[in-house]
Amino acid sequence: MSATQPVSDTPPTLRGDDVNLHEPLAGIRVMDFTMIMSGPMCTRALADAGADVIKVEPPTGDTVRRRAPNRSDIGTYFASMNCGKRSIVLDLATDEGRQTALLLADKADVLVENFRSGVMKRHGLDFDSLSRRNPRLIYCSISGFGQSGPRAHSPAYAPVIHAASGLDMANMEYQRNAQRPPNNGIFIADVLAAAHATSAINLALYDREKTGSGQHIDLSLMESVMGMLIYEIQAAQNPAGKPRQVYQPVRSKDGFVMVAAVTPKNVAALFDAIDYPQGKADARFTTVEAKEQNWTALLDIIEDWTSQRSGAECEDHLMRAGVPCARYRTVAEAMADPQSEYRKSFERVGTSQEPFLVANPPYKLSRCLVRARQRLPQLGEHTEEVLSEILGGRREEAEKRPQSGAAVSR
Repeated sequence: MSATQPVSDTPPTLRGDDVNLHEPLAGIRVMDFTMIMSGPMCTRALADAGADVIKVEPPTGDTVRRRAPNRSDIGTYFASMNCGKRSIVLDLATDEGRQTALLLADKADVLVENFRSGVMKRHGLDFDSLSRRNPRLIYCSISGFGQSGPRAHSPAYAPVIHAASGLDMANMEYQRNAQRPPNNGIFIADVLAAAHATSAINLALYDREKTGSGQHIDLSLMESVMGMLIYEIQAAQNPAGKPRQVYQPVRSKDGFVMVAAVTPKNVAALFDAIDYPQGKADARFTTVEAKEQNWTALLDIIEDWTSQRSGAECEDHLMRAGVPCARYRTVAEAMADPQSEYRKSFERVGTSQEPFLVANPPYKLSRCLVRARQRLPQLGEHTEEVLSEILGGRREEAEKRPQSGAAVSR
């Protein structure tokens, strides 16, 4: 952390009675052996709910630490996925590092890792080894293709999964005159896998309350993405024989807007709103099937109206008429939207001189405090603190191993 003061960790005001809110995962200790994106986003969600997340990093740190953008010597991309955690350094290539990891796992409720299948086993830190020592441990493995099967050991990042899962080809089919699959920039596979992993961990914690036992969670990015392709999976088995109706942008005076008149009621309201009442009796649009067959004609009618108005005018007028509509915003514009401010969609973290925003969870619990935390851990900042606090006297067991840089601070 820089010399400037961090933003206060005072909980934000949610409903004016924070004193009655509690942290749903308070008292849960999570060992976080993850890097890059899918794993860190999962464990950050646990930290948001009050879990003590201990991020275990190699001496070189999570590679995302060094990626821009930066503010006050803080990598904000890294911070957005790792705020609220404590960072320790362990070198798992050494006996000392592995022994320390074993002792810490003995005291953990949850362990999350997103190495390639087999890596943790080579270190003696696989589920079978750890669960024999700690039967209550919930162990979540996040990988590209899962822990078993012919592709289990294949390396994979989100762009590879987007290509392998069918997502990119399906998306290309929905574009006009596309000659190649779309570029990858937003890592949907990582975000989905993180959300599913968080959900699975909470299910396992609930199950442990009933059974007293932990379990292994085997989660794949591939299945996370394929499970999102609801229509496409069915169409692959039973082709519809006609192109699917696709909602697409229509031009406004200053950009584009999205008009999603899904139901017959929406379509009727749309025709009234754009002063085209004859459309309600037009046989091309009176049924869902007819509307789909004449989709291009409907878009032309809509664009004749929207192209004469600004995006903001279109959005305001159609939304007031009950027609779902949005102008196309930049991310910065969406962050500044009054709805985002009202919902407290973002949390202010960083230093007092150069704070920045990170996304809060998209849900609010009426009785629980769940939000991004202010702690932005420097590499190995909490090594000594964590080892002393959790291992206590047993720390000597790890320190008797050869000194090879396994547990170093900062």
